[in-house]
Amino acid sequence: MLLSFVILIIGFAALVWSADRFVFGAAALARNFGVPTLIVGLTIVAMGSSAPEMMVAAQAALADKTDTAVGNAIGSNIANILLVLGITALLKPLSVSSGILKREMPLLIIVSLGAWFIVSDSHFSLLEGLALLIGFILFLFTLIIISKRSGPDADPLVSEACEEVPNNVPTGKALLWLSVGMVLLPVSSSYLIDAAVDIAKFFGMSDLLIGLTIIAIGTSLPELAACIASVLKKEDDLALGNIIGSNIFNILAVLSIAGIMNPANIDSNIAQRDIFIMLGATLALILMSLSFTGNRRINRIEGGALLAAFVGYMYYII
Repeated sequence: MLLSFVILIIGFAALVWSADRFVFGAAALARNFGVPTLIVGLTIVAMGSSAPEMMVAAQAALADKTDTAVGNAIGSNIANILLVLGITALLKPLSVSSGILKREMPLLIIVSLGAWFIVSDSHFSLLEGLALLIGFILFLFTLIIISKRSGPDADPLVSEACEEVPNNVPTGKALLWLSVGMVLLPVSSSYLIDAAVDIAKFFGMSDLLIGLTIIAIGTSLPELAACIASVLKKEDDLALGNIIGSNIFNILAVLSIAGIMNPANIDSNIAQRDIFIMLGATLALILMSLSFTGNRRINRIEGGALLAAFVGYMYYII
């Protein structure tokens, strides 16, 4: 059991690092071949924060553990709002821009309701997975069109992605990091899944619970680090945009993998419990972001409430 915990920790660290190196190499290579920064930022770089979840979902689906893959996507969204946003707001109250309220949050509501519709019958089909993938492609295409018209600085999610596109990286170096990432991503995620399953079996946990707890929290840690770094730099829009963007990606890109690679019946608890927790967390985020006084901010009390809700949820399902 101790060995499984060690492998789990190393697996998470290797997964996050290899995802970062893969995104760095792929983005640098695309830029070197003349792909516009905006497109690189909104495809390769923007997907980087969800790369660990995507790879874990793929490995879980290949291992015939669709419940783990779905639990990872939904659990990561719950953790992003209740845990990551809760801790971030406790450190520093977050101001909310009108741009995020007008663009990102309505889209988050739509895709969250779409996820509810898909899991409501406790079956995840290939057609539903393909529908999410098409939605993801349309989402990226729309972001690119809007950004070309209004400029990348008009949207925090877009501006952050574009700023992170590497510049002046030699092609050889880009190919090296791309290759390292391509090798380590599947290997680390495979070891991570195996270790998590061993630990879960020891404690009598279901495949769903593995995805909702151990894996969801672990894959949300990069978002926590990014959000804390953003608020320390007084870039509140980037912190909130990172959470919302990650949640949209988790539903459209991560969740779709489970349906496409391994269509199957899923644990009824997803439809009866966890999807409503995700919707409730999303609604709480929106309500906390609204203000009739013009001072839109998520304060420390609200951050504490989100964190307390996450602890209560973890206690309940475990």
